[in-house]
Amino acid sequence: MPHTLDIEPLDASFGAVVTGFRIAELDDASWRELYATWLRYALLVFPGQHLARAEQIAFARRFGSLEFEMAAISNVKSDGTLRIEKDNDDMMKVLKGNMGWHADSTYMPVQAKGAVFSAEVVPSVGGRTGWADMRAAYDALDDIQRARVEPLSAYHSLHYSQSKIGHAPKDKGHDGEYSGYGFHDGPVPLRPLVKTHPETGRKSLLIGRHAHNIPGMERGASERFLDGLVEFACQPPRVYHHQWTPGDVVVWDNRCLLHQSTPWDMTQPRVMWHSRIAGDPASETAILQEAAQ
Repeated sequence: MPHTLDIEPLDASFGAVVTGFRIAELDDASWRELYATWLRYALLVFPGQHLARAEQIAFARRFGSLEFEMAAISNVKSDGTLRIEKDNDDMMKVLKGNMGWHADSTYMPVQAKGAVFSAEVVPSVGGRTGWADMRAAYDALDDIQRARVEPLSAYHSLHYSQSKIGHAPKDKGHDGEYSGYGFHDGPVPLRPLVKTHPETGRKSLLIGRHAHNIPGMERGASERFLDGLVEFACQPPRVYHHQWTPGDVVVWDNRCLLHQSTPWDMTQPRVMWHSRIAGDPASETAILQEAAQ
């Protein structure tokens, strides 16, 4: 018997809470229904799943091949001690950078398809994760705005976005915990500001903190224009912030949503697990890659 999916839309332009089954026991018929639901809502929240590592990786693999299987997004070191906020090491700077709206791996040659994210340890206050619907943001543009944004592209770089908060990674791997992922040398991807979803055909804005230096536009003007788009796009009813409970799992479509973390009291531990779903090179490869911008 297929599992019955109980789908409750969020109070936003996207997203749904899905209950009534265990992810680890999802049969093929229910999987097909779930995938179609994901394409429709872009963000699915599964409360109280408490997935084991292998279960989370297996669930992520149902969406496609993985960019990486699982990474800790956490202020807790592997030895169990807390990172000290005032030390402001590379990992802490990345955690703070993630508080800006962004899409994953736009700074890589192939943009990620999505991610499965789960909560193991959550702080008593703060530490929510937010998502913003770039489909609805595109739809909300007026004709003049749409005509202006349609032909434009921007470069995407993690070096750029982290430099905005004063981060130039130098400790790469010094404590065995920071991989330096995304801080590669080499070509910088150029991506259109308007993205067409390869499965639904819907258009969305492709913006966020990694985007910069629109070709043909002065750098300062480009920065103001892109900042203005993010401010416009990431407003109700196009945003949802999730208050985590241990065991919660989410999966989101990185091809049409931005996301962000939010501050918390970093004297309290927060341990989250991120499995990144690789993008299809046919649709997610940058239109051009050039020397550092």
